[in-house]
Amino acid sequence: MDAEQLRECGHRMVDFIADYYKSIESFPVLSQVKPGYLAELLPESAPNDPECLQDVFDDILQKIIPGITHWQSPDYFAYFPSNSSTAGFLGEMLSAGFNIVGFSWVTSPAATELEVIVLDWLAKMLKLPNQFLSTGKGGGVIQGTASEAILVVLLAARDKILRKVGKKSLEKLVVYASDQTHSALQKACQIAGIFPENLRVLKTDLTSNYALSLEVVSEAISSDLTAGLIPFFICATVGTTSSAAVDPISELGKIAKAFSMWFHIDAAYAGSACICPEFRHYIDGVEEADSFGMNAHKWFLTNFDCSVLWVQDRSDLIQSLSTNPEYLKNKASLFFPSV
Repeated sequence: MDAEQLRECGHRMVDFIADYYKSIESFPVLSQVKPGYLAELLPESAPNDPECLQDVFDDILQKIIPGITHWQSPDYFAYFPSNSSTAGFLGEMLSAGFNIVGFSWVTSPAATELEVIVLDWLAKMLKLPNQFLSTGKGGGVIQGTASEAILVVLLAARDKILRKVGKKSLEKLVVYASDQTHSALQKACQIAGIFPENLRVLKTDLTSNYALSLEVVSEAISSDLTAGLIPFFICATVGTTSSAAVDPISELGKIAKAFSMWFHIDAAYAGSACICPEFRHYIDGVEEADSFGMNAHKWFLTNFDCSVLWVQDRSDLIQSLSTNPEYLKNKASLFFPSV
């Protein structure tokens, strides 16, 4: 496909997508197909010859769209809002066209530097403390999802404490969260090697609007210390999946600091709302956190997936997750280390 063919097909693709958005309300939000429907409509092996674009469009209309649950429909209310925007779609086109593989500064300087700058902008919009900005020891980095962000900071926290107490103490490390916390934390613990019995899923109830109880947290930590275990990680949530609960950020941060624990705030759902002055108080106390994450692909009209993670000290992530093979070395990495 040469440049002119690309231009022609690109215009037709944009028209196709624009027509889809124009008619999206006419589709049932939830796909009506049954499991396995697509295998009956497609050949058993890949075609040997290409098809014209119109045939592809016809296949999409007849075979693919019936199997789509229309997340962008104005009638869609499942899960959390994940709406993108036409502006976001155009940005995705540009990104796909450049097809940047930005695993270090030298592979595409603009990609690395733009990420740093825009995440600083976003941190300032959220009124995050200066220590979360790239101009200091901290900074932001884009992750695929909040689940990835939790795993990243859990690994950093694990390695940080093990450097202090010794690698053989892995079996003693304990993690704390509420029973409303996203299941991503449990998966992260499994990947990080945290013993299943050392994940404290603390009960909440309606009396606190399902927020984590400070008394329950303190009692659990004290009990574990008495048992010779090592409390090292607390995860608080701003907008839980099941109940939209908001944990007491400031108070939990003080508890974490008192016991030298890593304090992570998962604001995947509601964090973006905190840009609004009337909602900013929900993250009061964020200065106590070691890390803070939110999803731009929820309320920021950004295409999935785009989750933003900030840390107070980026060296924790670098020490835990960086590698430095010969084929990745370049002078610029001193200023923009790959994490």
